[in-house]
Amino acid sequence: MGKNLICLVALCAFFACDRGPRVEWVSTTEGSVWETQASDIVLSGDVGRGDVVVYADSVRQTVDGFGTCFNELGWTSLGLLSGPDREAVLRELFEPSEGANFTVCRMPVGANDFSRDWYSYDETAGDFELNDFTVENDRETLIPFIHAALRYNPDLRVWASPWSPPTWMKDNGHYACQPLKVGFFHSIGEGGNGIRPEQIRAEEMNMFIQEDVYFRSYAEYFAKFIEAYRAEGIDIFMVMPQNEFNSCQPFPSCTWQASGLNRFIGGFLGPRMKELGVEVMFGTMERPTVSLADTVLSDPVSGGYISGAGFQWAGKHAIGEVHRKYPELKLYQTEQECGNGANDWRGAVYAYDLMSRYFNDGVSVYTYWNTSLKEGGMSRWGWTQNSLVAVDTVANSFRYTYEYYVIKHASHYILPGAVRLAVGLGGGEGDVGDALAGVLAFRNTDGSYVVLLRNKSEAVIRPVVRVGGYAVSPELKPNSINTIVLR
Repeated sequence: MGKNLICLVALCAFFACDRGPRVEWVSTTEGSVWETQASDIVLSGDVGRGDVVVYADSVRQTVDGFGTCFNELGWTSLGLLSGPDREAVLRELFEPSEGANFTVCRMPVGANDFSRDWYSYDETAGDFELNDFTVENDRETLIPFIHAALRYNPDLRVWASPWSPPTWMKDNGHYACQPLKVGFFHSIGEGGNGIRPEQIRAEEMNMFIQEDVYFRSYAEYFAKFIEAYRAEGIDIFMVMPQNEFNSCQPFPSCTWQASGLNRFIGGFLGPRMKELGVEVMFGTMERPTVSLADTVLSDPVSGGYISGAGFQWAGKHAIGEVHRKYPELKLYQTEQECGNGANDWRGAVYAYDLMSRYFNDGVSVYTYWNTSLKEGGMSRWGWTQNSLVAVDTVANSFRYTYEYYVIKHASHYILPGAVRLAVGLGGGEGDVGDALAGVLAFRNTDGSYVVLLRNKSEAVIRPVVRVGGYAVSPELKPNSINTIVLR
C-alpha cells in the first residue's frame, strides 16, 4: 500500500469519512479575547486548491511543550491576590486541559533581573568548598511558586540558568556589568546598582575568572543547587550555563566568550551534571552569530555533553542556520521578548509573529518570560515589561493580558508529542491575498490537527484551509488570531 494511500486511510478512519471532522475554533481580537466561533465551517464537495494546505505527511519537529519563567516578582505579585484568585491563576496556567497547559518551565539559578534584589547562593568570598551555600532566599519565593504549580501539574518539567555567578567568582566583584543610566530604562531602580567605574566591563569579555579552581567550584555550585532543589521535591532536569552570555547589563549578568563557556562545559559543568543525570544545553544565546554556538557544538568534548541549544532576542537570527547545521539538535526558544509594560494589542501581535517564526525555525519548546507582574511591570532595576497576568495593586485584582491569550492559542491545543507539519500558502479559492500571517499547523498524538492563523488585514477574509481530505473555510475577523482544531 502506497504512503499516500496509507495516509488517506488513516485520515478516513480518524475523521469517520462519512461525517467529517469535529471542529473547534477560537478567535482573539483587540476587542474580544478567546471567543468561540462557529464550528460548521467544513466544506463539502470539490473544494479546489486551498489558500492554506497542510501537508499531513510532511513532518517537522516534535513539540515538547510550552512554559513560562518562575521569577521572584511573579510570586510576590500573585501574593497580593486573595487565596482563591491566586489559585484560579495557577489552575489556569498549569492544570492540564484547563488553560495554558504549561509543561516545561524555566527558573533562575540565584537572582535575575526580575528578582526582589541581588543575591546568590554563596556570597562568602573564597568559599571554594561552598560551605556557606544556601537556598534559604528561594524558600520565600521560587520554591513555593514552583510547588504551587506542581500541585496542578505534578509532571511539570523545570530547567534553570544563572544570570550571574556569585560576585567573588567574577573579575569585577559585582553582580552587574554596567551602571544604571538615566533614560536607558524607564526609571532608575531604587538604590541603583552601586557599581564603581573600575568594575564596569564590556561585551566579548570573560568576566568569570578563568581558573580551574573557580570553574570546579562553579560546577559544584550548580550541583548543590540541583541537590538542594531535589531535597525540596523539585527536580531540575536541565541547565544552561549562562543567560545571555554576550550581554553586559546593569542588572545580574555575566559576559563570557564562547571559548570560556566551552572550557567550563567540557571540563567541569558537563561531567558534573552527567553524574547527577541532568542535561546541559548551550545557551541562552541572544546574538545572531552562529559561530558562537559552533564553538561549543562542534567541540568533540563539550559537544558530547550538549543535548540542545536555547535562543532568545537576536538569537532568533541565528537559530535557523543552527537548525540547518545541526538538524538533530533539540532547540528551545528560552525567553519571549518582554515588551514595555503596556501589555497592549500591538505587543500581542508581535508576540504571535515571534512565536510563529521560532516554530518555523525548528524549536520544540516555547517559553514566555514574566508570568505575573504588578500593572506597569516595573523591575527592581527600573525596566518595565509585559506579563501573562497583570495585578492591580489598588483593587487587589488581576487580569489576563493579550499575550496570555496569544500563547494559549497555541499551548492549550498543541500538546507534548505533537509534530509540526509543513504548510503551503497561496493559489486557493478564498481571495485572501497576503492577509494571512504566521500560519502554523500541528498534529497531536491523538490524531487531531491544530491550525493557527493570523488575519493581519483590516478586512474580513474567508480562506480555504485544506487538511488531509477535508477543507474548512473560517470567516476570520480583521486583525485577529485564530486556532482551528479538527478532531
